Amino acid sequence: MKFKLIYPKWPKLTGQTEFHLPPHGPVVFAAALPDDVAVAFTDENLESIDFDEPADLVGISMMLTTQIKRGWAIADQYRARGVPVIFGGIAAMLHAEETMAHADAVFLGEAEGRMETVLSDFRNGGLKPVYDYMEDRPPIEIVGTARRDILNRELYNYKGIQMFDLVHASRGCRFHCYPCAVAYLGGRKFRPRPIDKSIAEMAAIDNNRLFIVDNSLAQDTQWEKDLFREMIPLKKKWCSHPIEDDPAVLDLAARAGAWYVYQAVFDTSDKIRERIERYHDHGIAVEGTILLGLDSHTEDDIKRLIDFLLEIDLDLAEFTVLTPFPHTKAWDDLHGSGRILSYDWNDYSADKVVYQPKQMSPERLQELFQYAWDTFYAEESQMIKMFRLYQRVMEREQADGTYRPRRRELADRAFGRAVRL
Repeated sequence: MKFKLIYPKWPKLTGQTEFHLPPHGPVVFAAALPDDVAVAFTDENLESIDFDEPADLVGISMMLTTQIKRGWAIADQYRARGVPVIFGGIAAMLHAEETMAHADAVFLGEAEGRMETVLSDFRNGGLKPVYDYMEDRPPIEIVGTARRDILNRELYNYKGIQMFDLVHASRGCRFHCYPCAVAYLGGRKFRPRPIDKSIAEMAAIDNNRLFIVDNSLAQDTQWEKDLFREMIPLKKKWCSHPIEDDPAVLDLAARAGAWYVYQAVFDTSDKIRERIERYHDHGIAVEGTILLGLDSHTEDDIKRLIDFLLEIDLDLAEFTVLTPFPHTKAWDDLHGSGRILSYDWNDYSADKVVYQPKQMSPERLQELFQYAWDTFYAEESQMIKMFRLYQRVMEREQADGTYRPRRRELADRAFGRAVRL
C-alpha cells in the first residue's frame, strides 16, 4: 500500500527568521503505521507536492491553524482525482467539523495502536468519516521511535547550519494555561514515556542537536531529574520549554546538555528576573516567549515589559499576539463575548490581531506588536543573536568532541554574510 503523507505549507511569524525544523507530528504518526505501508512524505514548506505521484491513500498532517485552509485545498485536489484523503494532527483536532467537508476521514487523537483498524476499513472500502480517540488515549508505553527516515534530511538546515531534530519524552499537561489547547489535545494528566525508551530514541537520532517538544518539562521533579541524569552520557545539546526552577534540576539539565529554554515572560516581577538569572548562572540561554494583548495589558504595560526584557538580558525573544484558538479558555472568553473580529483561519498566525482588545484598539495592539519586535532587536538583529546561540553550542560540541567541522565552517560563512548585511 502506498501512503502519501503531506505537511502543508504555512507562513512564518512576522519578524521571525526564516528557517524550518523537521516536523514532529508526521514522523510520530508514520511510526504508528503497519510495516507493510510504504510512506512517501512531502513537507510543502520546502518542496512542491507531486500530485501525479501514485498513492492509494493521502494523509494530511496539520499542526497549525494557519495550515488548515491550505490543507483543505490540497485534499480537494486529490479527491477530485479520485484519491481518498484522511486528516490528522493538532489543527485537524481543533477544526474537526470544518475539516470533515474536505476529507474521506478525519482522525482525532493519538495514532498508536489505532491505524490497523483505520487501514483495514480503508482496504475494505469502508473508511469512517471520523475516528474519534480523543478520550481513549493509548498506553504511553507503546509510543515508539519516530520515523525520521521519511524526511529529506538535506532540506533541514539554515544557511548551512544543522538544525534540531524534534523528540518528545511525555504527553499531556497538568497545567491549563489561558491561551493553550494542550489540555484538550493531550489531557490534563502528565503522561511520561518510559525513560529508557526516550533515551534510546534520543541516542538513535543522528543529530547532536535536539528540541524536546514536551509542553513543559516542569511537571514532575523526580522524573525530570531521572531523565536529565540518563541524558548526560548522550552528550546531546538540546532546547526545550520550561525546566523546573530548582537548582538541583537546573544543574542536572546543564550537565545533560541543556542549551537554551523557551520561557514565558508574562510580567516584570523579580520572580521572572531571578528565574532568568538562574538559567544563565547554569549556562542555559533563554528565549523569552512574550504574549501581548491580554485583557490586563495597557499600552504602558506593554512598553514597560519590552524595557524589562532588555534589562534582564534575554538571549532571544519571540513576540506573539493573543490568538483565540478553538478549545482554549481564550476562545471561550472572546468568542462567547462576541469580541472575535475574524474567523479567517489564515489570520490565526499569532502575529495578527483577530479580536477586540480590552484596553486599546486592534490597530494599536498591532502597532505595539511591531514596536516590540523593532525595539528588542534594535541594537542587534535576530539573526546575529541566533548565531550567538549557535556559536555557543558549537563551542560546547568542540569541547566534548561531538561537533562536525563542516557544520562549523558553514556556520562561520553564514555569520559573515549576516554581519555584512
